[in-house]
Amino acid sequence: MRRRIALLTLEGMVEEIIFRNELNSYTVAILDTSDGKATIVGYVPFINIGETVRAEGDWIYHPTYGEQLEIVNISVVTPSTINGIEKYLSSGLIPYIGPKTAKRIVERFGLDSLDIIQYNPEKLKEIDGIGDKKLEKIVEAFEEQGELRDIMVFLQQYDITPNYGIRIYKKYGKDTINIISENPYKLSEDIFGIGFKTADKIARNMGIDINSPYRIEGGIRYTLMKYAGAGHSYVPKDELIQSASELLGLEEDLVEGSLRDLALKGTIHISTIEEEVLIYYTPFHIAENNVSRKLVEISRVELKDLEMDVEKAIRTIEGEDGIQFAEKQIEAIKESMENGMVVITGGPGTGKTTTINAIIKIFEDEGFKVNLAAPTGRAAKRMTETTGREAKTIHRLLEYSFMEEDMMAFGLNEDSPLDTDLLIIDEASMIDILLMNNLLKAIVPGTRLILVGDVDQLPSVGAGNVLKDIIDSGVVKVVELDQIFRQAEESMIVVNAHRINKGEYPYLNEKEKDFYFIREDNPKIIADTIIDLCKDRLPNYYGVDPLKDIQILSPMKKGDVGTNALNKYLQEALNPKYFNKKEKTIGEELFRVGDKVMQIKNNYSTEWEIIKDGILQEKGEGVFNGDLGFILDIDDDNRIMKILFDDEKEVEYNFNQLDELKLSYATTVHKSQGSEFQVVVMPIYWGPPMLLTRNLLYTAITRAKKLVVLVGEERYLRSMIRNNRIAKRYSSLDYKIRSVMTIF
Repeated sequence: MRRRIALLTLEGMVEEIIFRNELNSYTVAILDTSDGKATIVGYVPFINIGETVRAEGDWIYHPTYGEQLEIVNISVVTPSTINGIEKYLSSGLIPYIGPKTAKRIVERFGLDSLDIIQYNPEKLKEIDGIGDKKLEKIVEAFEEQGELRDIMVFLQQYDITPNYGIRIYKKYGKDTINIISENPYKLSEDIFGIGFKTADKIARNMGIDINSPYRIEGGIRYTLMKYAGAGHSYVPKDELIQSASELLGLEEDLVEGSLRDLALKGTIHISTIEEEVLIYYTPFHIAENNVSRKLVEISRVELKDLEMDVEKAIRTIEGEDGIQFAEKQIEAIKESMENGMVVITGGPGTGKTTTINAIIKIFEDEGFKVNLAAPTGRAAKRMTETTGREAKTIHRLLEYSFMEEDMMAFGLNEDSPLDTDLLIIDEASMIDILLMNNLLKAIVPGTRLILVGDVDQLPSVGAGNVLKDIIDSGVVKVVELDQIFRQAEESMIVVNAHRINKGEYPYLNEKEKDFYFIREDNPKIIADTIIDLCKDRLPNYYGVDPLKDIQILSPMKKGDVGTNALNKYLQEALNPKYFNKKEKTIGEELFRVGDKVMQIKNNYSTEWEIIKDGILQEKGEGVFNGDLGFILDIDDDNRIMKILFDDEKEVEYNFNQLDELKLSYATTVHKSQGSEFQVVVMPIYWGPPMLLTRNLLYTAITRAKKLVVLVGEERYLRSMIRNNRIAKRYSSLDYKIRSVMTIF
């Protein structure tokens, strides 16, 4: 029981923070007052050790911890003693100032220390260990504190958690209060993790009318982006009006009226295609139009005849490499010589890599400049390994850079195009419409473009159905490799991938093969079996690394065999708690040094460095949705976590950024696209039919190089193979390509 005693105001220095929840900033702290020490508790994001605070609240009594002041209001008084200033600077609030540096600063500048940081920060370089880079971070963090406190007080009255408050401040800065006061619905547009319903609750608390144009337009934008998140480039008008009306709880005519206003503002575009009215978020409309026009230009451009004997070149490669090309491979090679654009598609084991290597060799032997790229870092790395030539991510190829407003900009575009004769893009099924638009901007007609991919895999995470639409348009030359080569036929992974893709049941548990099914019908036993496979059985028998070589792929996040539960089990089994191993809890997620993690949103501004033998090799910006890495260090003093991505890129995250990361011992099949793993282990159990589909199963098993192990019930395996449901994506790229072709 907790007993209310009396109202009180306390003033004193924060001596110790016993507990702080990083997600909502619920804090338990010890205050050193003139009357002795007191415990204060409450949701306080901005107090730190060494600060002097004035706290107003009620005494409460806790049966274990005794009397505590439950905070109603709190304000910070600038530290005014040497001891207070040193404790404040030592608190870890300001990056790169730990206890030792704080002591040096106070010894050097005394009571003027905080004034020096605020008004004359260059003098800090007199302190050993503080250079230009550290100074910039220190000044930035110090300046944020004053603004942040005022903004947090404002946001808390509307029940915005401190974790979101920090993110809002990072987005809007000193204009936060003005922006939110005018239109709180911008939060659902701009802030990762805040949806329309949260913004709507804030707006209601602020007294904004239910029929406010800001509210209706915010609901429409949210609905459009929700559809985009499911892969749609547009939404049929009637469907959009119905969905937005249900979200807002308003009549459909009010929503329809706001559609016109948004169209006049240029936020959305209304099109009519084959008598159906379509609503686009404008960037997707522009991207579809640009992509369709540019694809036709590239594919129909007149190319100079290559003065070479292609047949002879093919025979030479066959002789040198000891291979014999299939008929479709020869067709793909020849078409790449004759067309501005070619799509080469096919399942595993059909010789896509061999074909691409031959094309590269022929063009390079003729003196042509060839560039290789893929949508993700892991896919680019694999392309480098299979071709023996450098492949870059599309972002890096286009010289990506970060701009304000969380927007990406590319150094290469129509004004500064890519300098190459031939561009080959692997894993093209992963390219969404916005990325494809930026890629094509940098390609001039006359440059040959080859897209390589497996159209039967899951489509891109982002909006659009680019590869399938290009193929379905009938305008671009497509070569489908369909012959499985003898060496690939020895792999049950390859054989079963093709069987599953045709709706046939796979061969299971063939002796000395690479495709196994373990039959279990209890989800808890399925989970236990997967843990045992990862921890002991597979490493012991195959000599694989349980963290780097094995990946668990699940169709879903929730449930006993979903990624959320499996990650907790696998973390405890593969990277258990140890007395000196650092860890950090953010909300419900526990991170530990050594954990495998994944970035779950595009962050264009995050900086990375490649360091080898202690020497900086390269630096850049951007960590993207689906990137896998390992936790190198957790620095509580500086509130920083360091991650190694792709075995080379080091990235530092502030603790308030950690909701961009998830444990990834297990991940969804969707998040695995473009990746390849030595071993894939997959639970096969009940789930929503929209997830248990044939192409999801096909995508999962084709991520494995050496071994697939399925664990679960055969009836669900059979139902997945039967379920050839492919969720329709609203995309009109194929229609637009054909339309452009008629007037080209």
